[in-house]
Amino acid sequence: MLHEIIIAGFGGQGVMSMGQLLAYAGMIENKHVSWLPSYGPEQRGGTANVSVIISDEPVGSPVISHPTTAIVLNKPSFDKFEPLVIPGGVLIVNSSLIDVKSTRQDITIIEVSASEIANELGEPKVANSIILGAFLEISKAVSPESVIESLKKVLPERRHNLIPVNQLALQKGAQIVNN
Repeated sequence: MLHEIIIAGFGGQGVMSMGQLLAYAGMIENKHVSWLPSYGPEQRGGTANVSVIISDEPVGSPVISHPTTAIVLNKPSFDKFEPLVIPGGVLIVNSSLIDVKSTRQDITIIEVSASEIANELGEPKVANSIILGAFLEISKAVSPESVIESLKKVLPERRHNLIPVNQLALQKGAQIVNN
């Protein structure tokens, strides 16, 4: 199976971390992966996106023109990447921050009010894990267990106390897809 994923949003929303988690999880599962970040000039507040490929076959190029999945966390990213999703692909939208709706009929659209759910969990920083949970549930690209294992590599040790709430956030995201 081939998953070509673009994750895009403002700096500080966890875009790069989400990509790293997917790439590490793919490696844990002995899949072929690539991770290609793209930053705006600002580290926080500027736009950022990352391309991640997870495949059962070797990856020829890390560049993605037309993703199988686009995960968009802000309106500029929606505007840029929504038209590029392949027919039959998936668009995951952080509906907490994006007030427009896709009119495409040829893709699956999943709206996740990630910021509200993260606030309900008492940890606003796990909004990205909620969206990641929705992606994992619909794509089955990698297992949630591999992502949790990857958190131990991506999060600095002083933040390992956040792993349980991230695990809960992944579960909340999966529930959105199943409802």
